This record gives sequence, structure tokens and C-alpha cells, in this order.
Amino acid sequence: MSSSVRNIAILGSTGSIGRNSLEVINNLQGRFRVTYLTTNKNIDLLEKQILQFQPRGVVVLDEPSSSVLKNRVAETVEVLSGEKGLLEIVTRNDVDVVVSSLVGFAGLKPTIEAIKHRKAVALANKETLVAAGEIIMSLVREYGIPLIPIDSEHSAILQCLAGEDRTRVAKLILTASGGPFLHRHKDELHAVTVEQALNHPNWKMGNKITIDSATLMNKGLEVIEAHWLFGLPPEKIDVVIHPQSIIHSMVEFIDGSLKAQLGLPDMKIPIQYALTYPDRFSLNGGRVDFAKLSSMTFFKPDLEKFRCLRLACDALSLGGTAPAAMNAANEVAVEAFLNRRITLNQIPEFIERAISSHKTKTSPDLHDVLEADRSARAFVTSIIK
Repeated sequence: MSSSVRNIAILGSTGSIGRNSLEVINNLQGRFRVTYLTTNKNIDLLEKQILQFQPRGVVVLDEPSSSVLKNRVAETVEVLSGEKGLLEIVTRNDVDVVVSSLVGFAGLKPTIEAIKHRKAVALANKETLVAAGEIIMSLVREYGIPLIPIDSEHSAILQCLAGEDRTRVAKLILTASGGPFLHRHKDELHAVTVEQALNHPNWKMGNKITIDSATLMNKGLEVIEAHWLFGLPPEKIDVVIHPQSIIHSMVEFIDGSLKAQLGLPDMKIPIQYALTYPDRFSLNGGRVDFAKLSSMTFFKPDLEKFRCLRLACDALSLGGTAPAAMNAANEVAVEAFLNRRITLNQIPEFIERAISSHKTKTSPDLHDVLEADRSARAFVTSIIK
């Protein structure tokens, strides 16, 4: 990475990835300048971030919240609002790097605009590649920009592939903690509460991704991401349950050897690697103590209990707009669960119905992806009602 200061915009700065990114940037004194921050509606935290990092501008997606913040800080920082504001800041000349950590499908359009304006992208938004992987990777090649994953699993694979000939890769192995219900019988999942589902054993994450981890949809989305990021077919991407979350993922090579990336479950590690790639810098935090690590265990995922993982893989096999429809159905169903309108084990039911009713379009353009997302959301919303 160049030694000059790089201007950075963080999309979703008040979320888990955004907050950790700001901690990393604060540690990397003099290497980055925060020029733009964004939030959905958490303007109290955003105001604190403005005071600390003094960005040139901020975006608040929620229009009423944007008006409130503008009254507080208009004299010190530019305040933009809505999706229009997001699309505006990623095109500006005072942005070199965009951290795309918005939740869900909302991250797609800003990421596309950032690529088209030749910004380096540190990607934490899974749904961008899930819904439009073919489009995104085509744009990355066309505009010649670096797209570096922040997810710990994809960061691990990227590190394992450093210096390797990718034609010598036999398969990628994504690890999963198994979430809070790893040892529960599938028949018990109808009775679990929102609070139980949000109690992840290893990671501190936002609500949506935590529920995805509880259903293992999170791992299904990561399989689709890995397919697009590393160019391997679905049959060469495996998932293994590893409850301790010390091995973040592995690569198996054609000679039978394996490379794994290990570390404590701390998102600041992959975030810093994405921002400074391919360099490494000192990072304060815990270290793996193998003498105290009593065991590392591994299991095959139960695809009957964790149907969301199977459904995501099915959508990838269908290709075209199927993953976009699957992702949209999942987002609506997860929101309904968080609002206590459906049970946890109903989430895969609604996703499966959405995939079955969707007419997949192959080689989609952006309009096709947006329409697949819209129609699947409408379909699942209607059947939940």
C-alpha cells in the first residue's frame, strides 16, 4: 500500500463493521483520513463520530433523522440524505477507498458506483455479491479496481492464496461456528426466541447477520461470495462447522496439503488486512494461546436442521437471478422474525417458496437483479401477511 494518506468513506459507520473500521483507522495513525461517514438513523453515535474524526460530509439514509442531525451539526459538516446521498459521496474525488458495510441489498448500488468511479472497495456487504456477483466482478475487471473482502472467512482464503497458483486449488473450506443452536434438535427451533437467536457464542454482530448465523444462511451467502471472489465452481467450495472460530477458513491444494488462517474472533483483523492489503501492520488485541486452547472440533453441517444453507447453495446452482430472489426472501423473513411475526424455522419455508415461484433469468443485467429483488420481497411480504 502507498505510504501517502488515503481518503476513506465508510458506508454504515455506526454498525459493527463500521465501528471496528474506525478503531482500525484510529490505530493506523496518519495512513487514512476519514472523509465521509454514513448511517441509517443512529444520528447520536454518528454525531460522536463526527466530533472524533471530523469528516467532510455524512449521509443519513432516514430523511427525518437527517433533518435532525442537520440542525445539530450543519455548521461543521455537510449532511446529505437518502440513497441519493450515498451515491453522491462514493463518486467524489476526495474518496480513495470505500468500506461497503451497509446491511443487506442496500449496499449494491453504492458499491457499483464506487467501482465505476475507480475507488478501491473493502467489501463487508455480502448481499452485493450474492445478488449481483456476475455484474460486480465484471465491473471490477473492466475498471481494474481492487475489491478486497472484509468477511473473516474470505479474508482467510485470500491470505491462504497469497503467492499460490490458483489453478492448483482443489477446494475452499469455509468454517462456521454453528451459531447458538448447533446442539439443538431441529424440532426445537420453532420455539426459540429472538433473544436466544441473537445470542451468538463467539461474535458481536448486527441483528440481521446474527440471525443469518443462527440459521446458517450466513454461510450460504458466503459460499456464493466465495464462488464469485475466487472463481471456483460450487462443487469446490465446502462448509465445515468449527465451534471455536479459531480457524477462519482453509484452502486445500491438489497435492492434499492444506493452508489455514487462524486467529481469535476479532473483526478488526480482517478489516485491517483489507485496508492495508497486501501489507501488514501491528494491531493490538488478543492472540491465540495454543497451550490454553483445549480443543478444536469440526462437524459436517446438518442440512435438514440448517435448511437455509442448502437453499443458498440451490440458488447458486440455479444461477442468474435466483440468488437475488433468495437473498430478498431471506431479508424479509429475517425482519419478520426480528419483529416476532414468524418463528425461526419459518424463515427457510418462506425462502423455499420464493425460490420455487421465481422465474430465473440467466445472464442478468442490473435491471433484472433489481426486479428479482423487488418481486421476491413482495411475494414473501404477501404470504407473511
